[in-house]
Amino acid sequence: MLIRRETPADLAAVRAVTIASSYKPHEEEPVEVILRDSLQKGEDWIPALSLVAEGVDGAIIGHALSTWGRIGTTPVPNLSLLGVHGDHRRRGVGAALVHATLAAADALDAPMVVVLGDPDFYGRFGFCPSTDFGIVGEEPAWGHMFQIRTLAAYDPSVRGEFIYPEAFRSI
Repeated sequence: MLIRRETPADLAAVRAVTIASSYKPHEEEPVEVILRDSLQKGEDWIPALSLVAEGVDGAIIGHALSTWGRIGTTPVPNLSLLGVHGDHRRRGVGAALVHATLAAADALDAPMVVVLGDPDFYGRFGFCPSTDFGIVGEEPAWGHMFQIRTLAAYDPSVRGEFIYPEAFRSI
């Protein structure tokens, strides 16, 4: 498996993985696909943190997309979408994408990465409840699912409410 930056040529394959990893029978087009399209067209999209996982045959089997949010005036990346094709789940693809996202965000001197997701999964990568660091999400009901992973440039004075890009509110 190879983790690399997404290129424009990957768009159709990434879209297919997004559909396959989030398909719900009652949805014509999964909301994750609509969100992904909106995020990638927005000014908060981080191309350096838009990654794909290629299988040994070169096919795209997973992807991760991050966008800039903010805490006060501090830009903070948010792991917005993570998807792995069902045929490749439980084989380390998602874990490799999360590790690569954290490494790339660290290289950008980001202070932390934010995620809204399963603490059992993301906790394996050092994500902790955001409230442990004085950071809250836009919805109090998210509770322990709203998490951060501090990076080398972490500054404990960065505290307050994390604000997502507008695309999250327009879906």
